[in-house]
Amino acid sequence: MADKPSDKNGRFDTGLIRELAAILREADLGEIEIEQSGVRIKVAKGAAAAVHYSAAPAAVSAPAAAAAGASAAVAAPTASLRDHPGAVKSPMVGTVYLQAEEGAPKFVKVGDTVNAGATLCLVEAMKTFNPVTAPRGGTVTQILIENQQPVEFGEPLVIIE
Repeated sequence: MADKPSDKNGRFDTGLIRELAAILREADLGEIEIEQSGVRIKVAKGAAAAVHYSAAPAAVSAPAAAAAGASAAVAAPTASLRDHPGAVKSPMVGTVYLQAEEGAPKFVKVGDTVNAGATLCLVEAMKTFNPVTAPRGGTVTQILIENQQPVEFGEPLVIIE
């Protein structure tokens, strides 16, 4: 990791913050915190995710998405979406990916027509990427998740009508 959390001008080492965010994702932690040279940096994920920096008396906050390159959390789907007959739900707990790799086109977009068995997204769990496929053909009317968002078992991901 970087030697100092901030430079002589008081700017924070974004590389250090990115490393902390990567450790957070890789270890599937809710938060991680370090203290160096009297400066404390805390990176957390979730609906109220933020990167917190604090020195002796003052505290400064920055959104995790901007500071750590993490995706912002999406509001939990309403009960009606959970019970929607066209909801495609996550088969496991993990991190969802809407594209095969950075810069690649998304598997599906709202308005796309898909056939049964078409890959909608990937859920990564324990370093294994598991495809989530369309259980039937139809039109993608909603995508309820964002790329690299943590998901729970049974959480609706996509609506196909």
